[in-house]
Amino acid sequence: MTEPAPKTRIQKKNTGVILEAALDVFSQHGFRGATLDQIAQASGLSKPNLLYYFPSKEAIHISLLSGLMDTWLDPLRRLDPGGDPVDEIVGYVRLKLRMARDYPRESRLFANEIVQGAPRILDQIEGPLKALVDEKAAVIGGWAEAGRIAPHDPHHLIFSIWATTQHYADFDVQVRGILGGGADPFSEAEAFLTGFYRRALEPR
Repeated sequence: MTEPAPKTRIQKKNTGVILEAALDVFSQHGFRGATLDQIAQASGLSKPNLLYYFPSKEAIHISLLSGLMDTWLDPLRRLDPGGDPVDEIVGYVRLKLRMARDYPRESRLFANEIVQGAPRILDQIEGPLKALVDEKAAVIGGWAEAGRIAPHDPHHLIFSIWATTQHYADFDVQVRGILGGGADPFSEAEAFLTGFYRRALEPR
């Protein structure tokens, strides 16, 4: 099978411009609400030029989601079985919250895909994502069995961390509307969540 020719500098640049524009459009409108015309307009390229790089709206969406999955899972991969259990889990909370702060569009893109039933990434969820979560849940379960952390269902502990951290990206308007004053909620959220999980995890 012939290897595809490497992309030129212009091709790499335009691909990046398209993906960046698509991230804005998809995170605002979801997959169903987004159109190729919107993405083309946001990228500053013509629709035929866009279709030269990606054959369809779905191809752009899948490209974004594939890159996102790898980035999104990296903090969980870093959970070190040889580290201090409470520090490792609290550190994971901190990393997930900082990702919500730094990558809000990516978080909303992923949330929109999940709400729609994950039609384009279900195989990744049931495959690599499940394998990684099961692996780290076994580590957390082992810590609990050894009395190094308070006993909690490890899968639901991971789910709760996802929910409490990604909330600040997915519901940013709600959070800022309630808190008011234009303040950045993330520093207060980090202090609250790291303290909350540390207290919940300390062995009794």
